[in-house]
Amino acid sequence: MELTGGQMAERYSSGSVSTKLCQIADLARRRPEIAITTLAHHIDWAWMYEAYHLTRKDGAAGIDGVTAAEYEGDLRGNLEDLLGRFKTGGYKAPPVRRVHIPKGDGSKTRPIGIPTLEDKVLQRAVSMVLEAVYEQEFLDCSYGFRPGRSAHQALEALWKGLMDLRGGWILDVDVQSFFDDLDHSTLRSFLDRRVRDGVIRRAIDKWLKAGAMEEGRRIVSGSGTPQGGVVSPILANIYLHEVIDTWFERDVKPRMHGRCFMVRYADDMVMAFEHEEDARRVLSVLPKRMAKYGLTIHPEKTRLVPFTRPSNRGGSGDDRGNGDGTSSFDFLGFNHHWRRSRKGHWVVGQKTAKSRFRRAVKAIRSWCWRNRHLKVKDQHRMLSAKVRGHCAYYGITGNSWSLQRFRTEVKRAWRAALDRRSQRARMTWTRFGRLERRYRLPPALAIHSTYRWAANP
Repeated sequence: MELTGGQMAERYSSGSVSTKLCQIADLARRRPEIAITTLAHHIDWAWMYEAYHLTRKDGAAGIDGVTAAEYEGDLRGNLEDLLGRFKTGGYKAPPVRRVHIPKGDGSKTRPIGIPTLEDKVLQRAVSMVLEAVYEQEFLDCSYGFRPGRSAHQALEALWKGLMDLRGGWILDVDVQSFFDDLDHSTLRSFLDRRVRDGVIRRAIDKWLKAGAMEEGRRIVSGSGTPQGGVVSPILANIYLHEVIDTWFERDVKPRMHGRCFMVRYADDMVMAFEHEEDARRVLSVLPKRMAKYGLTIHPEKTRLVPFTRPSNRGGSGDDRGNGDGTSSFDFLGFNHHWRRSRKGHWVVGQKTAKSRFRRAVKAIRSWCWRNRHLKVKDQHRMLSAKVRGHCAYYGITGNSWSLQRFRTEVKRAWRAALDRRSQRARMTWTRFGRLERRYRLPPALAIHSTYRWAANP
């Protein structure tokens, strides 16, 4: 989906920045065959200030320890100095500060990188340029980290596609360690096709080589995107646009016997096929395609799933899942399965994936236990925010049972934590019921309507 210059400009508050974004976007759209060599001249003080405005200020500090409050002490001077070093080539990309956070169920950890505030601002400024260029050629199948696109839109596209196919075969693709294995030389060759501005390309190269600081040691890798970097999502989309998106549209679709489509959100993707033969053909060549560009398909997590619509005979229409025994798959935190609608028709249901539900409940229990000493009104305020946040993402029509169950688990965790505050005044369910009438949690609401998607194709 192409975004016009005007649509790109709507995201930014500065008039001069919006005008320049229009110019870049319109040039990229009118001349898709050329590599643009002059882009950095658009980045000026107003551009840098807009980039600073869009940068999160509440994150942890990088290796320099500079916070947003300290940086704003002389904001104009700091941004002008950063701009000067960027234009003259004097900017040195600092390594990110690497920390490890729990992953999934908490049994493992994953590393994340924390860039400096200044580095995040400059990466945001460069990302704005790249975004204006590449949004003109990114395809409709891509949804992750793009302006005006979201995970719920990806879920909508998947729902519509599956309903149109009336099922089929799902190729659930898992790219192993994508953000760590992305090949730098291949990325540079992809960038050469559209962006050859020396100032911008020099900054990107510095970020790719910056590495990370961990326990006082600098670790540099010859592959991967900048950990935690603001520029990483657009670089990843550029890479996968060439490796997967254009390949699927240009080479795969014309060779299939039946209909097919793909939905990709960053490095998470599913491919849907009308015929099993087509799905198996793609599965056989996909590892070779990935290996050509230094990527690996996870052999255990990548799987072919039969997702044919069940017979219209039988079935109880259980709103909570696929009780008829048909296969299902997970994507973007939701389990996708066939179920009966209230009118008795087979529809694609979307409910909270079991792993995500367990993770959310575990996080709530941990929070309640750590914060059981807080005042009840403060606990209520925070838990209410957590329930609303959960529903803001998982609140899809047809997922009401999971939403209600999550709210019930929050109440159980809250009562259990309050019960341990005193050995004498135990928090029984009767007593908790009286407390809950005063501090009632928000209702579990389905905010995103699947049926609204169907009514507005």
